[in-house]
Amino acid sequence: MPATTTWAEFPRLWVVLLDQVWAFLRSDAPVGLWTHGHNIMLYQDDVPHVEVGVQVTAAFDPHGQVVPSTLPGGPAATATHIGPIAQIGDAHRAVCDWATANGYTLTRRRWEIYGDPDPATNAVEVEVYWSLMAPQRG
Repeated sequence: MPATTTWAEFPRLWVVLLDQVWAFLRSDAPVGLWTHGHNIMLYQDDVPHVEVGVQVTAAFDPHGQVVPSTLPGGPAATATHIGPIAQIGDAHRAVCDWATANGYTLTRRRWEIYGDPDPATNAVEVEVYWSLMAPQRG
């Protein structure tokens, strides 16, 4: 579900957007479209232009504001965050630091794939990805 927002507004908005996606998947989606996919946040840039969605098994026709989308292809750097969601910035910083140390330029396009929270600790596993441009060689 695409949207243009601000970083200050996004923490309130993503829940609304994700609720609309899940409402579609639970009631109007073709049978088998969702089997076990996770929530995804795709940040197209720093504005941010965002897409909030869920991994599905196939393409589908748009349904209101819920539209099909794909994650970016090409090279990406990744890190996995396991812990309180408030600390996810550490994984993003790790990816950015790795890219800088290894001569890569980030495209500003990044995404997060959310695992299920651990019921005992409430820790969440989140895969963090940043699209990369080719390494800069001297």
